[in-house]
Amino acid sequence: MTEVTKTMDQAVKAMGEKEGKFLTFSLAGEEYGISILKIKEIIGMMPITPVPRTPLYVKGVINLRGKVIPVVDLRLKFGMEEMGYTERTCIIVVEAGGQLGSVLIGIVVDSVSEVLSIRGSEIEEAPGFGARLDTDYILGMAKINGGVKILLDIDKVLGSETLDVVREAA
Repeated sequence: MTEVTKTMDQAVKAMGEKEGKFLTFSLAGEEYGISILKIKEIIGMMPITPVPRTPLYVKGVINLRGKVIPVVDLRLKFGMEEMGYTERTCIIVVEAGGQLGSVLIGIVVDSVSEVLSIRGSEIEEAPGFGARLDTDYILGMAKINGGVKILLDIDKVLGSETLDVVREAA
């Protein structure tokens, strides 16, 4: 097999692994998606108890049916402008994993859109922005209905540093 064929086969296999069902949501007017397999539930905003000495993007913890769940504001995690919560603001409870196992974390998003089945052929690699910008947390860019949805690897978005902070907070 030639080197070009091997590279093409690897690219096709990688795209096939990324396809599936994604929950899409909006943040600052942009559409994002997370694999439905990572989603545990979607809840409306509820009182969040702040935890002292945590990063600004860690809003605190919630009591969800007797379980203490840490909550991260995805806008702040991405360095976006903070916005007041509305009736459309939701908490998506995800199961994020790291080296120390998985943990349930709530992520605050502006609004939840829909669940989409996305084929591998509709997904392109994240564009390279050079060595100074880390885009490892982007699974790919889904081209749907003339627009683009950024597909996130939630484990890499939250990263081991965030997971350590929320484990301590909870």
